[in-house]
Amino acid sequence: MAEIARPNCTHVIFDNDGLLLDTERIYTDITQKICQEYGKTFDISLKQRIMGNSKHVSTKVVINEMQLPITVDEFLSKAGALNLTLFPTAKLLPGVEKLVRHLHKHNIPIAVATGSATREFDLKITHHKELFNLFHHTVKSDDPAVKHGKPNPDIFQVAASRFTPPPASPDQVLVFEDAPNGVQAGKAAGMNVVMVPEAYVSRTLCSAADQVLNSLEEFNPADWGLPSY
Repeated sequence: MAEIARPNCTHVIFDNDGLLLDTERIYTDITQKICQEYGKTFDISLKQRIMGNSKHVSTKVVINEMQLPITVDEFLSKAGALNLTLFPTAKLLPGVEKLVRHLHKHNIPIAVATGSATREFDLKITHHKELFNLFHHTVKSDDPAVKHGKPNPDIFQVAASRFTPPPASPDQVLVFEDAPNGVQAGKAAGMNVVMVPEAYVSRTLCSAADQVLNSLEEFNPADWGLPSY
């Protein structure tokens, strides 16, 4: 089989939840705990639909689909109390530390573009600050420059613009994502996207990505013109 021709990328942007940190299962646990208060069961099919959306959009969908007798603000208040305990327990996913340190060592500009707001992000990286300090910058969902959340391209466009120097063109940027909405956002920004989906995400939802991996441990930097391990 012929090798797939891929562009040489000069800059790399990472999603965070479910890609760098194993937080998706925490979100699932939090949502399930709240749904259980009202005798409801949060299922994987709904989880797939909301992955990568903004917090408010995801919450609204859950409330409507589960027919929960609470407002978005009430749901988020309950979730916020659980966040304080659970988010700091987030662990790095396989292959993350090796890849981030490798790219940093070789002076490849790297950034994070996360759908989390600043307070949530800070809780999640409680025990990983040294690694996250290796990133050139982080763009969060509450950044004033991010007008629209994923699947819109805003957050990746803002992240790319803040590199010093910025990439010559969007197609020199490699985005890592785990969620279909994030992949859509990266492609809408004109960037290349490597998807590392959760095991329960249907592969029919992964077709828009340029490359699909089971884990970052499978990633070969040389495939994208980046320094080899």
